[in-house]
Amino acid sequence: MTTHRNTKNVPNEDRAADTVVRTLSESIYSGELAVGAPIPSEREIVERFQISRTVAREAVSILSSKGLIDARPRFRPVVRQPDIDVAFGVMGGLVQHMLSRPGGVKQLFDTRIFVEAGLVRKAATDATKDDISNLRSALQMNEDSIGNSEEFYETDVAYHGVLYTIPRNPVFPSIHRSFSNWLGDHWVKMPRLPDRNQRNYKAHAAIFDAILSRDPDEAEKRLVSHLNDAWAQVVDTFDDL
Repeated sequence: MTTHRNTKNVPNEDRAADTVVRTLSESIYSGELAVGAPIPSEREIVERFQISRTVAREAVSILSSKGLIDARPRFRPVVRQPDIDVAFGVMGGLVQHMLSRPGGVKQLFDTRIFVEAGLVRKAATDATKDDISNLRSALQMNEDSIGNSEEFYETDVAYHGVLYTIPRNPVFPSIHRSFSNWLGDHWVKMPRLPDRNQRNYKAHAAIFDAILSRDPDEAEKRLVSHLNDAWAQVVDTFDDL
């Protein structure tokens, strides 16, 4: 005799986990659960939402993956301080999935060009003496490392990174770190010969000169030309983009 499970009144556990995540997320966003405050215990979650411990743990895991709580073994999970880098880190899985599709790397690189074009225009009109000094220093380190491809890559990233600091908006440095992480797998595999390094350095210098001249149109032109040339270098290296 076959016994059929009566599912009429059995809650959908996936939906139950979503309900817990949504409810606790709203409590965090509203401030009801303050930064550093513990979230309800596993037992309280089970009793409040009438779910299994397995579903409660799944909900806590989702909240942690969203960067909303700090969940460590043997410790009560607590609400995490909002962090822009965490937010972009959560996006990382989706971005990596996008990069695995045909054209995905180019789409992300085009996004970088769009962002940096705006940044150099901002730099040309608003860069302070300190900003100019930071750019000049980064450019000098870039030039000094032309003969060392590993160091040149690091100083290349650092030079572009200075541009992201000029708007005084903490979102932009996080965007730069994310671009560097997301695109880094391709960039670090590229052969960086001294003549190629020299060409990229000269492009950086041309961008700097346009910023120094307070010419946003020229700065954007030089930046776009440089990154389009950088993309051509990538295409010459990889056949699967």
